[in-house]
Amino acid sequence: MNVESFNLDHTAVLAPFVRVADRKRLPGGDELVKYDVRFCQPNRAHLEMEAVHSIEHLTAELMRNHTDRLIDFSPMGCQTGFYALTLGLEPAEFLPLLETTFRDVLEATEVPAANEVQCGWGANHSLVAAQAAVRAFLADRDQWETVVPD
Repeated sequence: MNVESFNLDHTAVLAPFVRVADRKRLPGGDELVKYDVRFCQPNRAHLEMEAVHSIEHLTAELMRNHTDRLIDFSPMGCQTGFYALTLGLEPAEFLPLLETTFRDVLEATEVPAANEVQCGWGANHSLVAAQAAVRAFLADRDQWETVVPD
């Protein structure tokens, strides 16, 4: 299959995890590194859309306070996690960045741009749900680098 995640055996993985999902070398020599940031066990659990939407907004905004190499942070359609597209961030850099950003999410007092002017569905947000999901994800920080258990 052409889509990398379609080649991943979703029955073999154990969420939560963070993995490099793809790499692309650009003509100028820069490398894009795409991460699979998986919160929920595929086909067993999912995040509610208000949490997904709010985590997307919070992370997209707050991670940029710590790096200029985040290109995009987008939700998966299956609602089990997110893709982070970065400019050359290796796992040794990305994992601490993600942890720092998620700790910022826990300190947030509002979801950025959660209004009709700045968002296509401004009413579809929940800071409480986003923080609960991020708190659970951070609680399993020691598992992030294990995608398929032995």
